[in-house]
Amino acid sequence: MADSSESYHMATSPSRTSRRGDLTSSPGRDLPPFEDESEGLLGEGPLPGEEEEEGDGEDLIGMGMERDYRPIPALDQYEAEGLDLDDEDLSELSPGARAAAEEAMRRRDREQGISGRLRRGLLYDSEDEDDELPASRRRRIGERAAEGITDGEEEEMIESIENLEDMKGHTVREWVSMAAPRLEIYNRFKNFLRTHVDENGHNVFKEKISDMCKENKESLAVNYEDLAAREHVLAYFLPEAPAEMLKVFDEAAKEVVLAMYPKYDRIAHEIHVRICNLPLVEEIRSLRQLHLNQLIRTSGVVSSCTGVLPQLSMVKYNCNKCNFVQGPFFQSQNQEVKPGSCPECQSQGPFDINMEETVYQNYQRIKIQESPGKVPAGRLPRSKDAILLADLVDSCKPGDEIELTGIYHNNYDGSLNMANGFPVFATVILANHITRRDEGVAVAELTDEDVKAIVTLSKDERIGERIFASMAPSIYGHEDIKRALALSLFGGEPKNPGGKHKVRGDINVLLCGDPGTAKSQFLKYVEKVASRAVFTTGQGASAVGLTAYVQRHPVSREWTLEAGALVLADRGVCLIDEFDKMNDADRTSIHEAMEQQSISISKAGIVTSLQARCTVIAASNPIGGRYDPSLTFAENVDLTEPIVSRFDVLCVVRDTVDPVQDEMLARFVVSSHIKHHPSNKEGGVALEEVVLHNSSDVPPIPQELLRKYIIYAKERVHPKLNQMDQDKVARIYSDLRKESMATGSIPITVRHIESMIRMAEAHAKMHLRDYVLEDDVNMAIRVMLESFIDTQKFSVMRGMRKTFARYLAFRRDNNELLLFILKQLVAEQVAYQRNRYGVQNDTIEIPEKDLQDKARQINIHNLSAFYDSDLFRSNKFNHDGKKKLILQQF
Repeated sequence: MADSSESYHMATSPSRTSRRGDLTSSPGRDLPPFEDESEGLLGEGPLPGEEEEEGDGEDLIGMGMERDYRPIPALDQYEAEGLDLDDEDLSELSPGARAAAEEAMRRRDREQGISGRLRRGLLYDSEDEDDELPASRRRRIGERAAEGITDGEEEEMIESIENLEDMKGHTVREWVSMAAPRLEIYNRFKNFLRTHVDENGHNVFKEKISDMCKENKESLAVNYEDLAAREHVLAYFLPEAPAEMLKVFDEAAKEVVLAMYPKYDRIAHEIHVRICNLPLVEEIRSLRQLHLNQLIRTSGVVSSCTGVLPQLSMVKYNCNKCNFVQGPFFQSQNQEVKPGSCPECQSQGPFDINMEETVYQNYQRIKIQESPGKVPAGRLPRSKDAILLADLVDSCKPGDEIELTGIYHNNYDGSLNMANGFPVFATVILANHITRRDEGVAVAELTDEDVKAIVTLSKDERIGERIFASMAPSIYGHEDIKRALALSLFGGEPKNPGGKHKVRGDINVLLCGDPGTAKSQFLKYVEKVASRAVFTTGQGASAVGLTAYVQRHPVSREWTLEAGALVLADRGVCLIDEFDKMNDADRTSIHEAMEQQSISISKAGIVTSLQARCTVIAASNPIGGRYDPSLTFAENVDLTEPIVSRFDVLCVVRDTVDPVQDEMLARFVVSSHIKHHPSNKEGGVALEEVVLHNSSDVPPIPQELLRKYIIYAKERVHPKLNQMDQDKVARIYSDLRKESMATGSIPITVRHIESMIRMAEAHAKMHLRDYVLEDDVNMAIRVMLESFIDTQKFSVMRGMRKTFARYLAFRRDNNELLLFILKQLVAEQVAYQRNRYGVQNDTIEIPEKDLQDKARQINIHNLSAFYDSDLFRSNKFNHDGKKKLILQQF
């Protein structure tokens, strides 16, 4: 009995068990007799109050429990064997050795079949709960424990899965919707926002979040290329499952923002991650079923937009019968969420929206249309609706060219789907990021090599003449038109001092003249070279088509504003062919757009003003089809004075009969046709033999480089007027006013002073100069005078040329001037022979003395260089020194 009771008490008394276990563990020791304590300690049978009942267990807290813990000196000592009392040799284990020891102990426990949470490991072992978790999890727990991370950050310690790209057979959308991958995506993106640095070591998003919070915004732009470089798995998932990924990104971004600014949620309840610089840009025309529910990037021009409307985000309903408030229900973009029955009174409705507790968000719908320059010939421009939510509303307006990143969705709109013919769905883009393609975007497309080539080209002394010669190289002659178009493409500087008085910087050009003189070809050339151009014809354009019009939205039935051609061409060029065929009512609608560069609308309750900052280049035919040189410009052209005065340059094109020029033109046209024949692309003719000799002798610039040069000059070069010769401009304006009053031709107004300043700035831009110099002013005056003199009657033209000869001679080669004089003398001789003899000789003889007298008037005294020049010979002139005659052979 003593033995059994002793064994019972050894099992039930932890203190005594340990002590006696230690003593009995070493054989051969003399133990003190147990009889001394047997009466009180062991007793016979259960202690008082310790009655055993089946299933109740044992009552360890008895009346004599405290006696188990009384001191017993003989037993309260450790055995000496096996204990090394010298602690000096012991050192603390390193973390690596400690981890290795723990791993060895765990391995031993597994081999012995020991399980349970209380193991000998000093750290908490995660394998107790989930044996499949990787070792990196245990390592991370150990690292965080060593760093002293508190329990409040425990959720950061939870690593969902390590191999995120292993989707285990699921689709991307299914995979990122699961809890474990979501958590891993959340942690990775949060870590990316916290730790991403640029090449200079600056924390990118710390600065971005700081700037965002300063402006009380809720959009955080993330560059897709940075995300792809750091977190390629997230960058792979994002375009495939954008709705799910962006939701996780928004939550992670909100936590990072609140960690920096804890009370920012009072200002912005949500933080929206905006993805920019998605690598692939899709055309609106190329969107297909493949792109549905994908993240896409497209570009176009905003053609219309609705007002900003409130959209239900989180809605609560009132039961009309018992006034119980139900909800909140989170509304999706696709369908309306409504309660089935009231949980309070079980009624089936009706339910009203609780206006006070319902949460709304901003909603706006815009329509983006393909950029005019990208629409294939003969096709209608395609358009697509886009939805702007939250702080994206009002980020663009009709006429803006934008790049839109968003999710390409099915539109679950009942009425629209019925209109399309069920089960065909309309599509819509749910916008995520919008970039307006204003200043700087075009230049951003230029590479460093392009900029280097442009700067090198600008150092050429004859860059101005080369640019003029490069305009429409497939058209022979017409140097004055090419000069005007080049100045127009570069443009002047717009001015708006204090936002009160706006002065346009665009140069408007009107080409008017005989049919068959390549006017439309010039317009088509500009359409290809200009970075943003809209081409229209007078017969095919109405007033509202050029400016803007108001129409009802087919679904919302509210009035919306649709942009016309001039608005779509904002910051570009609007080309109008057959300008004379327009109705007067339609033509007057562009008066405001040409001078104030805005379009004011006051229709159907919409009173607004749209930007139309574009260059207008128009082409028209004279009354009756051909230009009559004996009449003034106003009598030749059916245009009113207000519209004519808004054009900076008027180019009159006359189809004159000149046998030499006609032959050279014919040779050029034939050579052009031979060179550009389709069979030549297959190697039929050696193209090196076919050289197109245009009327200019300077080498032209390649068209692609010229286009980049124009973009660079327009965006980066802004010449100032500090060194401009004001007296010269004032004098020429005074002289022009006097001449225009005397001849009764086109009126000269103050607008022409501004035109000269704009052209001087454009000429300075061609040379990439920071200041307008005297050369630029002289060129502007020359172009203005040529424009003015060309519009005069034939009878007064010669007198005017003599009056303004010193201005017209600027930057003209002496040989060109002498050739011009010589051709005038030949024309007089031909007219004399026809009038006197009724027939024209094959050879025209001009006395050398006549040319010398004319040359002295423009300060040219030596003609020998002219007689030896190619220009003299190419126009079929010969100089007979003995007879002192100049001969031209027809």
